[in-house]
Amino acid sequence: MPAELPLPRTSREIRLAVTPDGLPEATHFALVETPIPQPGPGEVLVRNHHFVLFAGLRTLMGTENDGVPLPPLRGGDTVIGPAVGEVVSAPDSSPLRPGDAVTHLLGWREYAVLPADQVLPLGDELPDPVAYLAQGSAAYGALTRLTGVRPGDTVLVTGAAGAVGTLAGQIARLLGAGRVVGTTGSPAKAERLVAELGYDAVVVRGAGEFAPQLAEAAPGGIDVLLDLVGGEQLTAAVEAARPGARFALVGALSGQLDGGRGGGSAPAGIDTYRLIVKGVSVRGYTGADHPDVEAEWTRRFGAWLRSGEIRFPYTAVAGLENAPRAFQELVEGVHFGGVVVEVFS
Repeated sequence: MPAELPLPRTSREIRLAVTPDGLPEATHFALVETPIPQPGPGEVLVRNHHFVLFAGLRTLMGTENDGVPLPPLRGGDTVIGPAVGEVVSAPDSSPLRPGDAVTHLLGWREYAVLPADQVLPLGDELPDPVAYLAQGSAAYGALTRLTGVRPGDTVLVTGAAGAVGTLAGQIARLLGAGRVVGTTGSPAKAERLVAELGYDAVVVRGAGEFAPQLAEAAPGGIDVLLDLVGGEQLTAAVEAARPGARFALVGALSGQLDGGRGGGSAPAGIDTYRLIVKGVSVRGYTGADHPDVEAEWTRRFGAWLRSGEIRFPYTAVAGLENAPRAFQELVEGVHFGGVVVEVFS
């Protein structure tokens, strides 16, 4: 990234124009031009290069966001999200200097001002700054801290074609899984998961009754579940569980992306008797409970990327102005892998 750039007088950003009633669409956002933000004492000015879209934004925009670690978004608010960029100016007391590559949470804008302690410098663990936007940390943490993966395990990843799922299956294999099964809503995505990312089998939601398809894809049952969806897929996973299976709940897209719900609930019918007699453990994963995971994941992810043992699939979207449409497409399940918006090249 270049170290010195002339500053414009204005900066563009994407705001939530109105709070959506149901699932967000591109028309719910507005591209706004504002004076370039001026840093105060102890603050850093960052020029954003890329930011990543994530489905959890729907919860922030919804009516059910109690307990969410990020602030809710309402009409008029500038949208947020993980970003990478370069420091334009920093206080003398900060170790950051102009030109430093950094990451922070104020994406969806060209320039961001943040307290210096909310801006993290990028190291050299990853070969590309964009890789710092990969959403594999939660999957890695859940598989190493909650479930473990034993040699020969059959691992099921629901929502396998999304930003987390495309990495989760590869991580499970690298940790020793013997068979990796995924789920998705698209036959084309199912083919890519097998051909490009090494999934052994993929269940396509909507192609028939889900539970029988899962039983065919994992005829011996499953040992580990990394659940990003919930709903009927979690219900079926309980039936497919082997004795002593370990379940990690990482996402709840069946509820978050249900236009009839508020974005922060995902009911599922679970046969608790089966959990008892099979000795199945079910645990939810949050990164805040495992603060050591991020650094460990970054080190291992970097080594796997450099050795070619893992891929980081994502769709690149050029232009800040195209972020609202790309986010609607993410909600609709159009994209394969992550979705990264390029603000400045």
